[in-house]
Amino acid sequence: MSHARRDANAMKLIHITDTHLVAPGKLLFGLDPQARLAACIDDIASHHADAALCVITGDLAHRGELAAYEALAAELDRLPMPVHALVGNHDAREPFRAAFPAAARDADGFVQAVVRRDEGDFIFLDTLDEGVHGGRLCDARLGWLAARLDEAGERPVYLFMHHPPFAVGMTWLDEIALGEPERLARVVEGHDIRHLFYGHVHRPVCGSWRGIPVSTMRGTNHQVPFDLGPRIETLPTHEPPAYGVVLIEPDCVVVHFHDYLDRTRLVEVDGGYAYAP
Repeated sequence: MSHARRDANAMKLIHITDTHLVAPGKLLFGLDPQARLAACIDDIASHHADAALCVITGDLAHRGELAAYEALAAELDRLPMPVHALVGNHDAREPFRAAFPAAARDADGFVQAVVRRDEGDFIFLDTLDEGVHGGRLCDARLGWLAARLDEAGERPVYLFMHHPPFAVGMTWLDEIALGEPERLARVVEGHDIRHLFYGHVHRPVCGSWRGIPVSTMRGTNHQVPFDLGPRIETLPTHEPPAYGVVLIEPDCVVVHFHDYLDRTRLVEVDGGYAYAP
């Protein structure tokens, strides 16, 4: 009997989201965002240094402060793989560019880029609409994406963005998702979009949108409480932070969510091992 096995040559990608850094030494919702990100970077460097890419899907800083972006840049410099940072609704492009002068941008100044690899085209979108929490893809950004998809042709495409272009069922989050998602749907229609990675919701949420598999997970600092009711925005929680480890093969995409601060230990039970609470 044969069993499915991971291809030793599968591409590994790290997905981080919603780091929400503030000025060094400051707390946010009772937590230290930089310390929690540093622990994330330590874990990735120790266990996934073989990853080909790391992508952070927005809300890099909580208040768009230059000091927060400078602290972020220092932490990301410790990773051994290329890192692509996207902007989200809490970000500000000008201080981000000051701290990340080498970050890719399109001809209109948006933080957008494409990385072409044997596995496919990895396209990073800028959904920031400065001054509001909801996301936006204007004509210029959608035109840029359409051109990149045309260049991809029949190649597989992996999309990354901050705001989800669909409702997740949490009322107040759905009110600040990507605006006019049908415009994005028309642009991506007919292309081989293998997966869409997003941020913004601070929860592990997977599924599909118009036939495209989608996924996100908790951020590295605070989280959003799970509530599918009609209630308004609530205070953040201290649920465990996570990052994603993505394995990409020609016919398969696997996404693991790793709670990197979990300190569960294996203990011996009747000659075997089991997880201890």
